[in-house]
Amino acid sequence: MPFQVRPADVQELEEGPPDEVAVENAYRKAAAVAASEPAATVLGVDTVVAIGGRIYGKPRDRDDARRTLSALAGRRHVVISGICLIEAGRVRTAAASTLVEFRTLDAQAIDAYLDAGEWHDRAGAYAIQDRGALLVRGIEGDYLNVVGLPVATLVQLAPGLLGV
Repeated sequence: MPFQVRPADVQELEEGPPDEVAVENAYRKAAAVAASEPAATVLGVDTVVAIGGRIYGKPRDRDDARRTLSALAGRRHVVISGICLIEAGRVRTAAASTLVEFRTLDAQAIDAYLDAGEWHDRAGAYAIQDRGALLVRGIEGDYLNVVGLPVATLVQLAPGLLGV
């Protein structure tokens, strides 16, 4: 499906129930783009990483990324993606959750991952589709959700959009 990426300059929530935060941020992104292009079909997506109610968003710097990876090391966390589809003024939202378990990581493993630079602009300070896969022991749920676009949830939300 052809698409255009249109970054939305919006204030994102950083605190609150993780599923609600992800959906609200996705809505804010989609609504900002739809306001400037009302005839377009707009998809907004936001992904958060959480343990309990604590959200681990995009790290501010390397030290923040280290703290996040240290907190996730050897533990299970949830990756939640909120999606918002705006089509002809109709707003539809959904959320997808995937459990991810990290391996136990020592300081050397964390530093090696940080040196790779993948932590930049990544919820939870990792990218499972790249070197971040080496941090993961296993997942339960939709791998594409962890990557950042829960395609199965999008198909459920709008089956005709993708032609399936």
